[in-house]
Amino acid sequence: MTMSRQLVANHRQVLQALQSAKGPMTAYEVLNAVRRSGITAPPTVYRALTRLIEEGLAHRLESINAYVACAEPEHRHGPAVFAICRDCGHVDELEEGVLIRRLQKKATQQGFVVDSATIELKGRCSSCAES
Repeated sequence: MTMSRQLVANHRQVLQALQSAKGPMTAYEVLNAVRRSGITAPPTVYRALTRLIEEGLAHRLESINAYVACAEPEHRHGPAVFAICRDCGHVDELEEGVLIRRLQKKATQQGFVVDSATIELKGRCSSCAES
C-alpha cells in the first residue's frame, strides 16, 4: 500500500472495514464496523474516510452516498469510473483513464475547469443479469 504518510490507527481500522466489506458502506455502517476497536464518533470516521480518499485508498460513490476501498491502490489516481449493480449493490472500479481525459479535455475546451469527476454506471452485474 503506497501512501504519502503513514496511516494512524483509526484510518487503518476504517480502511480494513472497507476492504473486508462485501459491498459499499455508508459512513454509519463503517462506524458500526469499527466500534469494537474503540471508534465511536461519526466525525472520527468521516475524517478517516476523507484521508483515505485523499491518499487514493478509498472512493466515495456519490449516487448511493457510500464508500469503497480502492480496487487497485497502486494505480495512478484521479477521476474514477464505477459500475454499480442496482440489484445486489456490487461495485466494480473500472480503469478508464483515457475516457476521463477525453471528457476533461472537452470540458476544458468549453472553458470549464474540472475540480473532480466520478462516473457511475448503474445497471445489473453479470450474476444478477443471469438470474
